[in-house]
Amino acid sequence: MKLIEDPKLRNKKRIFENREQAGLLLAEKLKRYSNEDAIVLAIPAGGVPVGKVIAEKLKVKFDLMVVRKIQFPDNPEAGFGAISHDGEIVFNQNLMKQSFLTKEIIDEQIKKTKKEIERRVKLFCRERRFPELKGKIVILVDDGLASGYTMLVAIRSVKKQKPRRIIVAVPTGNSGAINLVGKEADEVYCLNVRDEFYFAVADAYVEWYDLSNREVLELLRK
Repeated sequence: MKLIEDPKLRNKKRIFENREQAGLLLAEKLKRYSNEDAIVLAIPAGGVPVGKVIAEKLKVKFDLMVVRKIQFPDNPEAGFGAISHDGEIVFNQNLMKQSFLTKEIIDEQIKKTKKEIERRVKLFCRERRFPELKGKIVILVDDGLASGYTMLVAIRSVKKQKPRRIIVAVPTGNSGAINLVGKEADEVYCLNVRDEFYFAVADAYVEWYDLSNREVLELLRK
């Protein structure tokens, strides 16, 4: 795995003012891809403001990668896997074993997740077709990596289109999640790597909140 980080930010908290500022700092690290045959694919919602800034600074195309974690029925903040817009699925096998989930519960949560993905694709992408990625440099962006499974499913979805390179770019990330996605991405850019058992993306930001659908649509219109 090739990891590009900022050693001065290792294990620090509250280092980014907001997602936009984090995107600017990431864009500086990614400037070698400026004006290349590249595309930034942002994971909504939190990855959209980060990815938009990166795409603008690099002067490359911008679009969305709609993926969603498979939530536990009794704890929507946690997930035991993730699904992409094209039906790719990955499971956190260790977590599933610890949770004793039945096949019925797993199937029901997958069904709910797929419905939510369909809703988000209709809302954010409308009738727009997913971009052609063959031979391109694909930069997958989110506002952080906690477990890494939503990014992992995004990587596997993109791989099916045979891009030239797959790059993961996030402002902050848990070291375990970085190792997970780093096995399948060509490069991982993560400015703020944190070795924490209880990791929260929000801890890297001074200003952090859940973006509304309206805010995402406004960013896409711009």
